[in-house]
Amino acid sequence: MEKQNEEGKQKELDREASQNEQIRETGQAVLDGNSRKHKVELLTVIGEIEGHESAPSHSKTTKYEHVLPKLALIEDDEEIEGLLILLNTVGGDVEAGLAIAEMIASLSIPTVSLVLGGGHSIGVPMAVSADYSFIVPSATCVHPVRQNGMFIGVAQSYRNMEKIQDRIIAFVSGHSHITAERMEELMLDTSQLVKDVGTMLEGEEAVKEGLIDEVGGIREALDRLYTLIERKKSQK
Repeated sequence: MEKQNEEGKQKELDREASQNEQIRETGQAVLDGNSRKHKVELLTVIGEIEGHESAPSHSKTTKYEHVLPKLALIEDDEEIEGLLILLNTVGGDVEAGLAIAEMIASLSIPTVSLVLGGGHSIGVPMAVSADYSFIVPSATCVHPVRQNGMFIGVAQSYRNMEKIQDRIIAFVSGHSHITAERMEELMLDTSQLVKDVGTMLEGEEAVKEGLIDEVGGIREALDRLYTLIERKKSQK
């Protein structure tokens, strides 16, 4: 019995060490210590969304070549019941961000997102790709339009940038309560941002516009995710 207890303790230590390493390397972890006994995967989207080109070494980045396989593994794992996405991003590579957003939107398990700090540029589609989205009161959603191709492109300058903008508008309006017309209006507003075309929405404003579902924090986000998981189970 004592040997079994020691083996059990060692397994738990190994599990914690493995999880801590995963958090350090990718910002991902499994949340399974809750009283409702649900196994939830945590995915963090931090800093710049890195795509086909590497960001400077000093930059905080989320690498899409790490996130896409992880999302595929989550879909393939029968034990994972839900996904919580934490976002604090300045945006980044449009193609990479849209790829991640499309993957999240196509998952068969319940998903909830929480915007902390910022869900800027291509971070907006990633935030609304979840089944339900939250934003803390102090967070902002910004829709900058830039010429360098790393963020949403300038529709007035290049046709290909206009196509990118149309893809983003279609995705966001299709996965939130904001209309395509209103989303485009916010993206092209020249009155708010000095260096960019676009609109800065704080937490409650993002909800009023229909972009984000609700103002709330980690407690509300997890509670909603558990509810979605239980609702799905009851429908089987």
